[in-house]
Amino acid sequence: MSSLKKLIGLDKVSNLVKIVQDNGGVVSSALKVFRMDDLKSGTLVGVDKYGNKYYENNAHFVGRNRWVEYADHYWLDYNASQIPAEWYGWMHYKTDLIPTKDPNRPHHRWMLDHTENMTATSEQYTPYSTTRPKIQAWVPPKK
Repeated sequence: MSSLKKLIGLDKVSNLVKIVQDNGGVVSSALKVFRMDDLKSGTLVGVDKYGNKYYENNAHFVGRNRWVEYADHYWLDYNASQIPAEWYGWMHYKTDLIPTKDPNRPHHRWMLDHTENMTATSEQYTPYSTTRPKIQAWVPPKK
């Protein structure tokens, strides 16, 4: 019976139904596909203080079995710089221990809080010069 289901493709349909149920139904799944271009099912490993959720499913290939779902307040404006350093190591397989279970992770008062890369936003860093330019721009003569 199992090989017949596999031959017809019913195992794929049952897998799709399970993924849609795990993601909160048809509407939530469609919204997640619109927002993240991917629909996966896995176990929630942890949540960082910014609201990002980290998942793992070892049924997928290595490199695709860990993923992050960015917090809802980012909506469509999310990028990889919004993952804090403590979760970066877990996401990139530098360690298998999540930050809450890693005893060797340093915690010092002088350590700065994580900030995302603000390039191409209104809050980007724009340097300015306090010295006069050596070359003056050419201004065409007025007629």
